[in-house]
Amino acid sequence: IKPNIMKKYSFFAAIKAILVFVLFSFTKSMYAQQSNSNTFSKNIQFGGGVGLNFGSGFTDISVSPSAIYNLNQYVALGASLQFGYIKAKNSYETYTYGGSLIGLVNPIPEIQLSAELEQLRFNTDYRTITGNLASDNFWNTALYLGAGYRTNNVTIGVRYDVLHDDNKSIYSEAFMPFVRVYF
Repeated sequence: IKPNIMKKYSFFAAIKAILVFVLFSFTKSMYAQQSNSNTFSKNIQFGGGVGLNFGSGFTDISVSPSAIYNLNQYVALGASLQFGYIKAKNSYETYTYGGSLIGLVNPIPEIQLSAELEQLRFNTDYRTITGNLASDNFWNTALYLGAGYRTNNVTIGVRYDVLHDDNKSIYSEAFMPFVRVYF
């Protein structure tokens, strides 16, 4: 019973952190609208992702707000928070949370190169083949190198996890497509 209570607290702590980050994002955005002399806030862009997937006995919810700071027209640095919840009825339930640091380089306006260090915590409760309940809790580290086509504030591309290990990584493939949007 105690591990489930701790997971609920971890879940609510992650939600609070995300809400504070989003609130801060909107506050900075509103302040930037009022002051044209603040160059720091002019160079900040916000983005992120929201994912919802529901099916017969399956739920997948993810939220990942992010922000980047444009050092100049070619280079940007940023960070992202991530939270996810996945449940497959009578099989498993997983909470994920963590964050990432990202560096973006635009050698020409249409091409974006990226390096992203991601650290995610996975807390999973599942049923074994014999029907017993078990838990698996671990950190997963990924280092993605990517390239994409950029138009305005949208980039579509692919990234590769150079730390991918078929026996340890949470994703089955090292290559992963992405869509990035920053406002």
